[in-house]
Formats: sequence, C-alpha cells, structure tokens
Amino acid sequence: MKKPLILVSNDDGITSKGIRTLVMAMKKLGEVLVVAPDSPQSGMGHAITVGETLRLEENFIFDGVKAYECSGTPADCVKMARHYVLKGKAQPDVVVSGVNHGSNTSISVLYSGTMSAAIEGAIEGTPAIGFSLCDYSHDADFSHTEEPILRITEQVLKKGLPKGVALNVNFPPRRNENLKGIRICRQANAKWVEEFDERFDPNGRRYFWMAGNFVNFDKGEDNDEWAIANNYVSVVPCQFDLTAHSAIPLLNEDWDILR
Repeated sequence: MKKPLILVSNDDGITSKGIRTLVMAMKKLGEVLVVAPDSPQSGMGHAITVGETLRLEENFIFDGVKAYECSGTPADCVKMARHYVLKGKAQPDVVVSGVNHGSNTSISVLYSGTMSAAIEGAIEGTPAIGFSLCDYSHDADFSHTEEPILRITEQVLKKGLPKGVALNVNFPPRRNENLKGIRICRQANAKWVEEFDERFDPNGRRYFWMAGNFVNFDKGEDNDEWAIANNYVSVVPCQFDLTAHSAIPLLNEDWDILR
C-alpha cells in the first residue's frame, strides 16, 4: 500500500526538540515532508505574511526527510507547502504540528502558532492535528508523547475528521506515573489575566513587558485543563468557524435596527 504523505510544521522553529520528536514518530507512519519556520514563531496566532518577502530554503536537519525552513509564520508554512512545494503533486493526507514546547489548552488555542498550522490544514480540507506538551522547562522530556501521538495520528489517517475540524492535543508534563489515557474534551473556561510591567531602557525611554497569570474558572471534569491536571492526554476538536450561531436568532429578534 502507498504510504500516507504527512506534512509536519510547528511554531518553535525547525531546530526545536519538539518537531524532531514529531518527525521521528511520523516516519513510522508514512512519507514525511517538513515545512517549518526558520525561527521561533510562538504566539503568532493565525498571522500570515503580507507586504513582506517570504524565503524558503531546503534544510537537511532530518535524515531521510525532505525539509524546508520558511521565514514566515506557521500558517505561511502550510500554505507554502501546499501551494508551492507540493504544487501539481499529491497533497498531504494529514497535517501535524508541534510538538509545541508549552501548553495550548483552553483560550491559548487562539494565540497558538502551533494550532494555526493545524487550522490552516483544516481550512484546506486536510485532517489536521496540533500537539503540545504542557511543560515550559528548557529541558522538557518529550519521550512520553510518542506513543499517544502515533495512536491519535493513526486514528485520523484511518477514520478522518469532520470537515473543517482540527484536533488540539495537549500532553501533561512527564511525571512519575504513566499517562492515565486519552480524553476527548471541550475547551476549558479559562483565560490569561494580563499585567504590564513598566520598565525603562538605559536611555530612559519607557517600555512594557507583558506578564500575568492563567486563571481557570472551570469546575467541570470534561475539559482540557482538568484532563492535563489529572495526567490524561486532552483532545479538543476545534474549528475555524467562529460564528456564534446561537446569537443569530437573539439578535434578529431583539435588535431594533433590523426592523
């Protein structure tokens, strides 16, 4: 049987530890193509490069894997892969992004460059998955992510995903006990509460450093934050349609300007 074509990207850059983990896992499942940023692009959300040049260079960092580094954002990388590198050729069977070095649970999915690459794949009609490890330490251990990465990706390759859906997968940090399993979850009701630290440079000019805390308002046990806290892998189906469908009839009924 023909091997599936797997497009790999990320937001931490092509030299990151997480993308190497993902590439090594995907080599067990099919033919791998990597198009990833040439430098870290964390927090870029679904930004694309407009009005500036894009550069794409082949990179030989992965043995036996065709790889390119791109000067653009994660979304740019997926676009470049599909519409330049693979132009006139077979398109990917799945797009995978990550493994991100840090959490992308709850509201963080909106800011995530990792998930933007996956969502871009879904926009193009390709099943897509974003993988993230909820560990910010510089020497984070990714070893426990490989087995669930393979299981989840195999299921997506075998059974597909609903049109326009990408999976947001988060792994707990490596702990003394084994992972308890995989949970299909909803996004937790949580948010970042920002603070801005006012500082001054050596020339006396004021600047700000964004800080703050992540606050979880959700008391449920069916969300991604609960799953991670209890040593489960969380899987949240996401979509790019941000329409608040439930609000449409309410606005049609209550807004006087529509009459």
